[in-house]
Amino acid sequence: MSDFIKGVLVTGTDAPVGELLVRALLADPNVGHVLAIGLRRPEEALPIAHTSRLTYLQVNLVRERQVHDLLFGPARDLGVEVVVHTAMSRNAMAEGGGIHALNVEATRALLQLCERHPTIRRFVLKSYAEVYAVQHDLPVLIAEDHPLNLHPHAPQYVRDRVEADLHACVRMGLSPLQIVVLRCAESLAPGTGSQLFDYLESPVCLRPAGYDPMINVASLKDIVRALAFAVRSPEQGVFNVPGYDTLPLALAIRKWGRLGIALPSSWLTPLYRWRRKLRGHDFRYGMNRRRFHYSGVLDGRRAREVLGYAPTVPVDWPLG
Repeated sequence: MSDFIKGVLVTGTDAPVGELLVRALLADPNVGHVLAIGLRRPEEALPIAHTSRLTYLQVNLVRERQVHDLLFGPARDLGVEVVVHTAMSRNAMAEGGGIHALNVEATRALLQLCERHPTIRRFVLKSYAEVYAVQHDLPVLIAEDHPLNLHPHAPQYVRDRVEADLHACVRMGLSPLQIVVLRCAESLAPGTGSQLFDYLESPVCLRPAGYDPMINVASLKDIVRALAFAVRSPEQGVFNVPGYDTLPLALAIRKWGRLGIALPSSWLTPLYRWRRKLRGHDFRYGMNRRRFHYSGVLDGRRAREVLGYAPTVPVDWPLG
């Protein structure tokens, strides 16, 4: 791929990561045109100053006909060379066939259509650190060959992310596309679907007594930087994208300005279930139980050596 990229298509631009990536690509003189895709109507989407280098289209990625018409219409006309797929449900409570269609089937269909496309040559999937298994008998430092969470009783939020990730991975080497999977650390920011952000929104944060695991979290700016590096790089493969901040859970609670209270682990699932019912929060303790007991930190050496990415921007902690 030459240094100049004629066009980049970005899905999920209704969410913070997608919107910020569009802004970053528009700031790059080596990107000709950005085709932004979201579910909002054009008049409600992307509060970005008008430019001839940006096209926004309302497309439902679950509708394969709409995706086909997008790729073989506007994307082909604009000479799109790279697709960055960030669209996925951010609600940990959302379940069912419609959610699976968005998280997994849309990813599969988009990738298959891109493989038949005359101009698209690169596909970047924003995946998640949540795909990895975290348990007492596994390494704390998580490399790209670390076991994935394939437990059949894992929440759909996790199962869907693992399935979409694996589908992209199995196409590597078989597809005419260069395929990149970025397994990103949790973005500690609103609107990202971060379970930890929702957890820290409570004035009192309950954690399991006797445990204080190390966690790694990322700023939105670093996640967007990693995606931009993946757009420009000629390399393919799976890459961990760690954040700048690695710290104990108890310290994260204090730096967020919250009161942390340690309680028996068996109490926390029902207590947080009541919190969800009473206050409508998204945090599920059962889904986070292992990471609240055992440490898991992404190893970012491969991304640093191959993509040139290393985290540089810390989370904006309220108490520093």
